[in-house]
Amino acid sequence: MRLKNVSEKNKSDVKKTVIRCIILVVALVLIIYGLMSGGFRDVMSKAIRICYECIGIG
Repeated sequence: MRLKNVSEKNKSDVKKTVIRCIILVVALVLIIYGLMSGGFRDVMSKAIRICYECIGIG
């Protein structure tokens, strides 16, 4: 009976690890896609404009 509980726990741990790896890969793919499509430039230009507006230059 005890071995069955250990086996079920290992399966649960494996499932969690697989799900985490899938989420990590998807996140990395989306980050790379965002960088390649120029998303970083858009975010930086908006951030610079907001900062200039806050200090009264823009």
